Formats: sequence, structure tokens, C-alpha cells
Amino acid sequence: MKQNKYDDPSFFESYNRMPRSKEGLNAAGEWYVLQQMLPDLKDKRVLDLGCGLGWHCRYAAGQQAREVVGIDLSEKMLEKARSYSTGSVIRYLRQSIEDIDFAPGSFDVVLSSLALHYVADYESVCRKIFRFLAAGGSFVLSVEHPVFTALATQDWFYDAAGKILHWPVDWYQQEGVRHTSFLGQQVIKYHRTTATLVNTLITAGFMIMNIAEPQPAPEMISRYPEMIDEIRRPVFLMIAAQKP
Repeated sequence: MKQNKYDDPSFFESYNRMPRSKEGLNAAGEWYVLQQMLPDLKDKRVLDLGCGLGWHCRYAAGQQAREVVGIDLSEKMLEKARSYSTGSVIRYLRQSIEDIDFAPGSFDVVLSSLALHYVADYESVCRKIFRFLAAGGSFVLSVEHPVFTALATQDWFYDAAGKILHWPVDWYQQEGVRHTSFLGQQVIKYHRTTATLVNTLITAGFMIMNIAEPQPAPEMISRYPEMIDEIRRPVFLMIAAQKP
């Protein structure tokens, strides 16, 4: 399933009102961890899968990457990303993640932030990325945590007064499609266990270098008090892998 909700005008407008859309990485509660998991990007060839508005592409360019390629299926996202960019280091391509095709060894770093839980064939994408990477190259990804994606409702349990009680986890072992709601529209995601996410990378040939389940930094909670509940359960799973 190759979804393109972001070219729907109302969905795109709603997405652009989110803090991380307006303020970029400064409003992404998990960025302080993901940033540390990235290798040195200077003089590197970088591929960003599901680049959206291009925040990570511009970060890579700012770190003096030699070449940055951003892939996204939404023309609206790419149009806005291009409007932010200057210089010739970044190249944006409209394409689904499933359809990526580059020559072996084309990149030194592949990054994907909060996009792969929308991809049906995760195994195939991991094999492709392994092939695209040069020897010693890095693949750093973040997805919604399996604890978060297990139930399609993706919401807390509340008491009669509307107070949060706990985060429900059910059907964890049953991998596959989840019909969820995001910004008032139905969105299809794919739930995978932590074991599947990690072992698929190992089977593709990667070495696992680091795994993180970050909570928002204290300063983020100060800026966005609603983030306080994010410390009660993991929202993100991040993996840094390397091609031998």
C-alpha cells in the first residue's frame, strides 16, 4: 500500500499546523537522540527516505554532506521542502520508498525518520538499502514503537472523568495492517514486533550498532507541557545499523 495522504489539501494543511512541521527538528522530541545516532555526515552521500518537508536533508547539508537525496511520495511536501532549500547539495525525488532503485554503493548514510511503519514490504526495503550502501555505511531509522502500533486505536485508556489511566497493549504478536486515525483521516500503518524490526536488518546483512527508545528531553517538556505523558510509554523505536 503506497499512501499519499499529504497531497490531500485538508490533510496537508492540518499537518503543517503541527509544531514539528512549523519548527522542524527543534520541535521533534526524539531528535536529540536520533542526532547522536547519526555518523559524521561531512563529505558523505546521504539518502533520506520519507523526507517530508526536508528537515533532515537540510541538517545533513548543514553538516557538509557531499550529496543529499530526499525521497518522498508527496509532491506538496517536496514543493515546500524545495522552497526552504538553497544550493545544489540537496536533490528531492518524488517516489515511494518501496520503489527506490540506486546503483550499489551509491550512499554512505541512509536515514529514515518515522516513515517505514507506512511501508508494507519492510524486508525488501532493508535489502535494497543494504545494496545501496557503500561498505561501512550506516542505516539509521526511527519508527513508531511496536508498543504504540500494536492496537489500531493508538490511544490511552481513560476513566469516566477523562483522566488517563494507562496505555493499552494488545495483539502485539499479530503483525500486519493497522487502520489508524491521524489528523482526522484514516491512515494505514504496519505493525511489526521489535524482534522483526531488528532481525530483518540482521538477515539483510546489517550489524546492529545501537537501539534507542527515547523520551522527550526535559527542555521539550517545558516547551510543550502536553509531552509529559510521553514518558509513560515509548512512542519511538530507533535503530542504528551498519553495513560491514
